[in-house]
Amino acid sequence: MSQSDEPDDAPTGETEGGARGSTVDPKLLEILVCPVSHGPLRYDRERQELISEAASLAYPIRDGIPIMLADEARQLDDTDVP
Repeated sequence: MSQSDEPDDAPTGETEGGARGSTVDPKLLEILVCPVSHGPLRYDRERQELISEAASLAYPIRDGIPIMLADEARQLDDTDVP
């Protein structure tokens, strides 16, 4: 272990409890739907967002908690579509 108590093989930017290291529980993702379109969501790990392609919105994940409010969502543009 390094002086920071992180494993030496931990990816850069991913620490225990850190935002970049956070993942969404797959079971939670199965039951969450977009509050606008009521459609499925896709998890974007790099941006820490839940994506609703039907509504063209990205819901932020803060401290591991999805913020499922339309007012907090970011409007997707053409560069966000895979």
